[in-house]
Amino acid sequence: MNQHAKIEIRHSTCPHDCPSACALDIEVVEGRSIGRVRGSKKQTYTAGVVCAKVARYAERIHHPGRLLHPLRRTGPKGSGQFARITWDEALDEIGHRFNQAERAFGAESIWPYYYAGTMGLVMRDGLNRLTHVKKYSRFYQTICANVGRIGFAIGTGKIAGVDPREMALSDLVVIWGTNPVNTQVNVMTHAARARKERGAKIAAVDIYDNETMKQADIKVLLRPGTDGAFACGVMHVLFRDGYADRAYMDKYTDCPAELEAHLKTRTPEWASAICGVPVAEIEAFAKAVGETKRTFFRLGYGFTRSRNGATQMHAANCIPAVTGAWQYEGGGAFFNNYALWHFNESLIEAHDAIDTTTRALDQSQIGRILTGDAEALLGKGPVKAMLIQNTNPMTVAPEQALVRQGFAREDLFVAVHEQFMTETAQMADIVLPATMFMEHDDLYYGGGHQHISVGPKLIDSPGECRSNHQLLQALAPRLGAQHKGFEMTPRELIDATLKLSDHGDIASLEADIWRDLQPDFRTSHYLDGFAHADKKFHFKADWAHPPFGRTMGDFDKMPDLPDHWAVIEHTDQAHPFRLATSPSRSFLNTTFNETPSSQAREGKASVMIHPLDAAALDIADGDAVTLGNTRGETSLVAVLFEGVRRGVLIAESVHPNKNHIGGRGINTLTGADTIAPIGGAAFHDNKVWIRKAASA
Repeated sequence: MNQHAKIEIRHSTCPHDCPSACALDIEVVEGRSIGRVRGSKKQTYTAGVVCAKVARYAERIHHPGRLLHPLRRTGPKGSGQFARITWDEALDEIGHRFNQAERAFGAESIWPYYYAGTMGLVMRDGLNRLTHVKKYSRFYQTICANVGRIGFAIGTGKIAGVDPREMALSDLVVIWGTNPVNTQVNVMTHAARARKERGAKIAAVDIYDNETMKQADIKVLLRPGTDGAFACGVMHVLFRDGYADRAYMDKYTDCPAELEAHLKTRTPEWASAICGVPVAEIEAFAKAVGETKRTFFRLGYGFTRSRNGATQMHAANCIPAVTGAWQYEGGGAFFNNYALWHFNESLIEAHDAIDTTTRALDQSQIGRILTGDAEALLGKGPVKAMLIQNTNPMTVAPEQALVRQGFAREDLFVAVHEQFMTETAQMADIVLPATMFMEHDDLYYGGGHQHISVGPKLIDSPGECRSNHQLLQALAPRLGAQHKGFEMTPRELIDATLKLSDHGDIASLEADIWRDLQPDFRTSHYLDGFAHADKKFHFKADWAHPPFGRTMGDFDKMPDLPDHWAVIEHTDQAHPFRLATSPSRSFLNTTFNETPSSQAREGKASVMIHPLDAAALDIADGDAVTLGNTRGETSLVAVLFEGVRRGVLIAESVHPNKNHIGGRGINTLTGADTIAPIGGAAFHDNKVWIRKAASA
């Protein structure tokens, strides 16, 4: 960088699929390029800290491999053979193929598909406007948040908790089912502050000795899918040894006596047999939680990515209700603040055009849908055309063998709007170049904190990149889609959405930079009652009547009181190992897969295995191994690792499929079964076998 270049510090918000939604201070160089990216000290949750991959964002936004021009496929699907075309040619072809599919097979044969490559409301959710206006097949989101959200809200009544900054005021921070060193660095900022300023302890509850657990004072290492059993064993001790706050429970909870009676048989011995945590460690954890009034439970997504994930979240969230930790500053629980925003997205998503009789297809079951599974298609016709934004299902979706088979269909037309030539883009008929977040305006919220913000356009995009909104504006007339939202600029949509949501206007939000929406202490701690009609925290979960979502799966078989629900994929003789696919530090789903520094840090696709398990299978560190189950096989490199329970395998990150030996990625092994009670995906819940890979 020219040392005399003019550098201006501008503010923005990280848009990627992460609860931290970090507040950013960005160096804009000569008004044309990006320099250093830092966490802003002006926003009290980010507190000046940002993850390394975003700090190096210049490496991504100015990457020489970015898509710059529209492309049309010229070779077989997946061949990577494309020719440059104009935007008008691309848009005309998409319009023609969509209209052709609609005439021949009906509007529901078209399925716009997206997710959280950006969390900005305009650029992420705008595709729903096209779906609703045209009566295309709707999109039911299941890959990420459903299971955790319903598991938390079934107890509290809504998805909101204690101010996450109160971790710094806690005497014991319990980080459960999440690895924030890898995924939410700001959690560690506030937990470390509590340790430094108050002498607080940090406890980590997880399935492997990850980077967060390495920093913890109390470590609880359990088997995947057994958190509910551990939580019940802990609560048994809390009741047995007098740590339960009976006065609090009598006032604030629904059935403490029934819960206590239920837990009589959920002893530490019972829990240990299921979760693998020694009895003494269960007892010690319960004692620490029971003796520490200011215990803050930071509950994550990881332990909900299981067939029993909702019951696990509910069980863990019951613990601070038993101890009464919610009463105290620095005590209680937090998962996500979704209920704070109250965003009215009626213009962004065209709520006035929604037809609830059109089918809503399950995002996670894309493989089944594209291969013609009648149940996944909800008894209706096939999907014939797709427009994909903000996601890479050829790598991240479950049941990859089916996904690959589906995208290979010659009768399926696919347009992908992307920043790089992802593995999904490689399967497309038309590929369109997309902007990045510093190249357009958008509106953001932080699920892991309490701030909203406008992320302004800071620089022009390279080549012929267009934003998601610009693409929709250009497609709408070609498809006969009319709605006020297509006629508005992103800034006009942001302004209107803020006004509809009682959040003022765009000018006032930009003046605030980041606006703090955290409710007062009493509200955040539910001291005037929880969000259920009876104002109680519900130990007894009414899974059949969730506060949001539509019921599906075996919701009628879910335990109403906290328990271990034994519906996980249990090991068997043919599949003696349990596999979890945990997130890495330098990738974010498949975002940052293309940046050299992230590639260098993550190295080869690998799987962690306990040394004793490896020895029994004659597997040495660095050996190529193959994992398999009924869904398929994948090959990668073995890493001997003592920080897992015997019989557990951990494959960190979502590497590109091509990084795996043989080109089949880790999600070849993950399932797309419908997760009760409102849908979801069980990425960390797989039974597999492992053996040395066959010699080439």
